[in-house]
Amino acid sequence: MKKRTFLAWFLFGHLANDWPIASLWLIVPAVGISMNLSPGEVGLLFTVFNLGGALAYLPAGVLADHVSNRGRLLVMTFWWVAAGYALAAMAPGYWSLALLLAIAGMGNAAWHPIATGVLTRESGGRRAHALGIHAIGGSLAEILAPLCVGFLIAYVDWRGALVVSVFPTVLLGLCFVHVARTVPRLDKRAVNRRDLLDILYIWRRGSGPRIVAMICLYNMALVALLSMIPLYLADAHGFGPAEAGIAFSALLVAGALAQPWVGKLSDIVGRRPILVSGNLVAGVSAALLMLQPPLWFTVLAMTAAVAGLDAIRAAMLAAAVDYANRREGTTLGLAFVLMDGVGALGSVLAGIAAGFSWPHMFGLAAAFSLGAVMLAAMTNFRQSADTVSKRPLA
Repeated sequence: MKKRTFLAWFLFGHLANDWPIASLWLIVPAVGISMNLSPGEVGLLFTVFNLGGALAYLPAGVLADHVSNRGRLLVMTFWWVAAGYALAAMAPGYWSLALLLAIAGMGNAAWHPIATGVLTRESGGRRAHALGIHAIGGSLAEILAPLCVGFLIAYVDWRGALVVSVFPTVLLGLCFVHVARTVPRLDKRAVNRRDLLDILYIWRRGSGPRIVAMICLYNMALVALLSMIPLYLADAHGFGPAEAGIAFSALLVAGALAQPWVGKLSDIVGRRPILVSGNLVAGVSAALLMLQPPLWFTVLAMTAAVAGLDAIRAAMLAAAVDYANRREGTTLGLAFVLMDGVGALGSVLAGIAAGFSWPHMFGLAAAFSLGAVMLAAMTNFRQSADTVSKRPLA
């Protein structure tokens, strides 16, 4: 299979795997109305779902480095997601729904380190470019799925909407039965204690702790902005749901389209200037929003902040792979845990800051981004020869 076709299949696979998850942004509130849930109970559904995904990232990444037939693993994620959400649609109560959403979320989470592990291993010096193309699929799902579900819920209840949302996943799951045969195989290796010690050694030495902290701060800034911007537009500028949805989608589009090109640029000029620049643009833009500027400037600054962070996501993941220099799946599994697990604290902290004022919230996001700038500027994204020579061998 040609390289471009191979990448395209992974883009559409990402889109289909993330489609039901992106649909939850509107389905879960509909569940709340149907079950007479409090806002806290609605929020807890999202928390349990994200926790399920966070638990699956690292084990899936480890499997991607040790199982020969990675294509088969990718096919399994589609059926896991489809079955999980179809069963969730039949959940009789709140806690059964929360549990089934968490299980379905594990299937979706498993796709990411396996798919990105395949792409980074096969792309060599074009890792960030390949990851950027893959990321477009997830970004498109985040934009298109909520729009489709918004129309769908006018005709069916949340259970019907949840079932319909898995159709793209089933369709691409069938397609990937063929695509899986083109995924290069690895030599099968047993998981052993040395592998875990190796990963631990890598991230405890040299620039490892700084890269871990940078990834966490970066995603805390992005999650803080994405979780609070719709509420800010409604509260401070009187946007209705449709206006806020259109503005929110526009913010995501800019960064999503930039990811492959920014990733390719980082493959050429290096990770550090790209990561410093993206976080700096976001930090300065968020700081300007503390001044409560006019609406037109607010929209421009928010677009710059979100796009600056979203555009460098592929370069951020590639930087982690560059530093580990082996075990692509395991390394990316760890990176996703940091981004979607630890990084998700950004929404909680941003909500607390917004309780004081909107300038406090934007100031917090700016602090996260500027902290990531300082860490990126101080970091060597290639391990020293001394660290490589002394680390355990698996």
